[in-house]
Amino acid sequence: MPLNPRIEQIIDMVGRAKRPPLHELTPQQARASYEKSAPILEIASAPMFSVEDLAVPVQDGVTGPNGTTGTTGTTGTTIRARLYHAVEPHWAQPAPALVYFHGGGFTVGSVATHDAICRMFARDAQCAVLSVDYRLAPEHKFPVAVNDAFDALRWLHENAAAYGIDASRIALGGDSAGGTLATVNAVLARDAGIPIVLQLLIYPGTSSHQQTDSHARLANGYLLAGTTIQWFFSQYLRRAEDRVDWRFAPLDGTLGAPGFSGIAPAWIAIAEYDPLSDEGAAYAEKLRAAGNAVTLTRYDGMIHEFFKMGGYVPEVAQAHADAAAALRAAFGIE
Repeated sequence: MPLNPRIEQIIDMVGRAKRPPLHELTPQQARASYEKSAPILEIASAPMFSVEDLAVPVQDGVTGPNGTTGTTGTTGTTIRARLYHAVEPHWAQPAPALVYFHGGGFTVGSVATHDAICRMFARDAQCAVLSVDYRLAPEHKFPVAVNDAFDALRWLHENAAAYGIDASRIALGGDSAGGTLATVNAVLARDAGIPIVLQLLIYPGTSSHQQTDSHARLANGYLLAGTTIQWFFSQYLRRAEDRVDWRFAPLDGTLGAPGFSGIAPAWIAIAEYDPLSDEGAAYAEKLRAAGNAVTLTRYDGMIHEFFKMGGYVPEVAQAHADAAAALRAAFGIE
């Protein structure tokens, strides 16, 4: 299909604005630029019963693929996580929860840039949402984001009752790099005995190799450029070996790679004009081949990050509705 007309207008507007792409900025400048632009095309923020910023303890160390940990700083480190309740919690009937990891190439983005989408999920999926502000590169290299994400999940699982949450009905979700964190943590959760009911993966990054047809065809002109992807990788990775670590590339990473059977069902969204579309589809096939239930939906006419363009592109509402419906079904909500 052709580009969605509104998407085409967005690409044209970005081009005429002539702002430097993220890969021509410093990481700090890129974060500021993304924080400023992220809300422009978003849906309206849904009202919540409560929105609370929490300090979640994390291990201040770097874990290798064999599970060893080396301390890299002081103890007592915490990260921010934002907890959304669309309705008042009922302690006798605890709510399901979505643990959400924002996109941004492990380098930009925050709970603030993804506030509207998390509110939408809390309202439409009828669940609590814990949005995790994992630490960013290059100050915090791989695998710190993975470790932060898992520590946040483990913390919520252990403390669910205190926040009116049902520890047996937790889903993991994220967009782009956040989708990578979500699917990797679905595997880590399986191995740790933490039940996960769904992994909600929105155009996830799953490979360190940009050799697919979609990468070749869509490397320029569709907002997420191939040079920007490589710039993100250069900020996040410590060394060449990290590219083959399964926690960075769950599709084709071989270093420390676990089995992928017996993990939570996956709902995966890909976009027709996204360089990552082929690797998202290939990852869906990998999960299916391992015996997992997978729903893969391609949104025609869309580009990377379209989930955050619902305030300008009416068709995004269908994708939001599909994702919320998948969560409700996984939570057992009719």
